Amino acid sequence: MVGKLVVVAAGMFAFGYALVPIYKHICEALGINVLAVGEQRVPGQSKAAANSQVDTSRLVTVEFDANARGPWEFKPAQASIQVHPGALATVMYEFQNTQNRTMAAQAIPSYAPRNAAPHFNKLECFCFNQYTLAPGEKKQWPVAFVIDPRLPKDVTTITLSYTFFEVGSKVPGAPL
Repeated sequence: MVGKLVVVAAGMFAFGYALVPIYKHICEALGINVLAVGEQRVPGQSKAAANSQVDTSRLVTVEFDANARGPWEFKPAQASIQVHPGALATVMYEFQNTQNRTMAAQAIPSYAPRNAAPHFNKLECFCFNQYTLAPGEKKQWPVAFVIDPRLPKDVTTITLSYTFFEVGSKVPGAPL
């Protein structure tokens, strides 16, 4: 009985393991796996296709702002950049803990104008996590983003502002 159960379990494992290549071959044969078809090389094509989502007909200025709620230094590496909607852009933010103690902190983003927020897509951002910094420690963090090409045409400037604040510290009570 135990031997039969081991054989059945091994057969189930082998079948489950074989499902991925079986699924891949079936999808390729039927042409229903869009990613596999798109990744195939076309004869005579020497390089990857250009990103057709980039709107090269206009530029959007993105301004960067940093606000620190505490005794530390926090600033963008550059004040602004111009990007084409749909193109990937990366900007670095610099932070230094000037205190003589370890601290944990996090940044909260805000956008202006308000209607630009749904079109500002961050792919990588330090605001996704909390960070612990030792006394005097300096860090640089990236913000990688893409502005959706469906951004209204009247929006030519977007301000990305971060407020960096300490977490886990005592919060003063409300005024009486």
